[in-house]
Amino acid sequence: METYMLLGFVLILSIYLGLELISKVPSTLHTPLMSGANAISGIALVGALVLSQDGDLQTTLAFLAVVFASINVFGGYLVTNRMLKMFKKK
Repeated sequence: METYMLLGFVLILSIYLGLELISKVPSTLHTPLMSGANAISGIALVGALVLSQDGDLQTTLAFLAVVFASINVFGGYLVTNRMLKMFKKK
């Protein structure tokens, strides 16, 4: 029970800190920082694939993690690619 309380506290603290950090990032840095965050989602993707080999609940959660991380990674790279095309000379 104490472990779940600690994990809940860490989750709430990370949400608060994430919102504070994102609100202070200037718009010119937002897209490059999101590209880095997409790379981190790729790491979450690998972790989800490793977890997908145990039990039914873990397989279900790993599948959802793979789906959401894939959407984040591919969508982020599409946005980054679109941004980079804006800076190319015609």
